[in-house]
Amino acid sequence: MTESERSQDPTERYPQPDLPQQEQEHPGRTGSMDPPPDHGEDSYRGHEILTDRKAVVTGGDSGIGRAVALAFAREGADVMVTHLDAEEGEARTTSELIEKAGRQAVAVPCDIRDEKQCRTLIEGAVRQFGRIDVLVNNAGYQMAQPDGIAAISTEQFDRVVRTNLYGMFWLCKMALPHIPAGGSIINTTSVQAYRPSPPLLDYAMTKGAIVTFTQGLAQMLAAGGIRVNAVAPGPVWTPLIPATLPDTKEFGKQSPLGRPAQPAEMAPAYVFLASENAGYITGEILNATGGTPLP
Repeated sequence: MTESERSQDPTERYPQPDLPQQEQEHPGRTGSMDPPPDHGEDSYRGHEILTDRKAVVTGGDSGIGRAVALAFAREGADVMVTHLDAEEGEARTTSELIEKAGRQAVAVPCDIRDEKQCRTLIEGAVRQFGRIDVLVNNAGYQMAQPDGIAAISTEQFDRVVRTNLYGMFWLCKMALPHIPAGGSIINTTSVQAYRPSPPLLDYAMTKGAIVTFTQGLAQMLAAGGIRVNAVAPGPVWTPLIPATLPDTKEFGKQSPLGRPAQPAEMAPAYVFLASENAGYITGEILNATGGTPLP
């Protein structure tokens, strides 16, 4: 197999298990990951399909959010990304990538578990951009509990639900008056919505709810020309993995492609759903699972 052929082979393109065993404190740091994740820094090429769009991407400091923000910028969009206070350094890196693409970057500390902070975020985006063409609800929280439901504390359950569901609900509700016809909302669900792993029971529950929310909101907003879709990633190599899972060595091995995805492999799905190329697509879940079949 030539080097060119190997680069196109999805089973060989990126690192495969066994990955180095590693642990980090939540929320995790990109720079400490081995191997480092690919966000498309050297590979994503834009085609001006989101020219002058204004986008808000939650959890845009690292992982899938960083890859989406970078891709949006290289497609011509200005991007506001949110991050937790502890992720300010990561968000700065994302902003630099957006600015190198020649687009406006705004990084905002925001804990989407707090309704007031969500409102402040949307108000800030409207002041900065005048409108919101694309809202990407990507921020999420998980924490594996291999010992079962008894090990899931009320504090953890509350954090998972408020981050993954309340924040999405509030941001959609608050952003809608500022999303014009032709705009779109893209939510991040997961393979866990359909194939829940027992150690991620509470997380999987919220991802299933995101599927239902996406399909229901899409019907509600269709007449107004606003599309609502979601992406369901499989295992993706992001800082959340060494920060929340006890075993990283075989992460992604269960995928039919035999490896975890890189964040850069998720970004094109979001770009497509945000673009006019998906103008007749709403209420859909775009599965990016590496071959794991979903309903």
